[in-house]
Amino acid sequence: MALQILLEAAHITIAYDHINEWLYADWHGDQDLASVQHGALEMLRLLQLQRCHKVLNDNTGVTSMWSEAAEWGGKEWFPAMTAGGLHYFAWVYSPNLYSRLSTDLTLQFTAGNPVVATFDDLETAKAWLKQM
Repeated sequence: MALQILLEAAHITIAYDHINEWLYADWHGDQDLASVQHGALEMLRLLQLQRCHKVLNDNTGVTSMWSEAAEWGGKEWFPAMTAGGLHYFAWVYSPNLYSRLSTDLTLQFTAGNPVVATFDDLETAKAWLKQM
């Protein structure tokens, strides 16, 4: 990936992949409502700024449950991302069981577009997103 770092924060690094034309969001550490909302809103801002339609969302470094953000993510953030131009969202699960459950809960609150797919590893997620 030819990545240009757009944001570095304690809980997330967001970069733009110029070759694949997608945002790469690398979440790390413990997450909670505040960190998820901050990172997600920055992702929305950068998606619009870069005018891209794909996100590779990497949770492999997430170490905690963040379910308090699930409803907000599904009902408010994903619709805002769709309105901002998002079409495809590849979500790589954390190996942490509770983080995985938080991801699944978020997706239960997510209706309609965009197309979201979950993966256990980064390479499979990249391959899927390249095909979309």
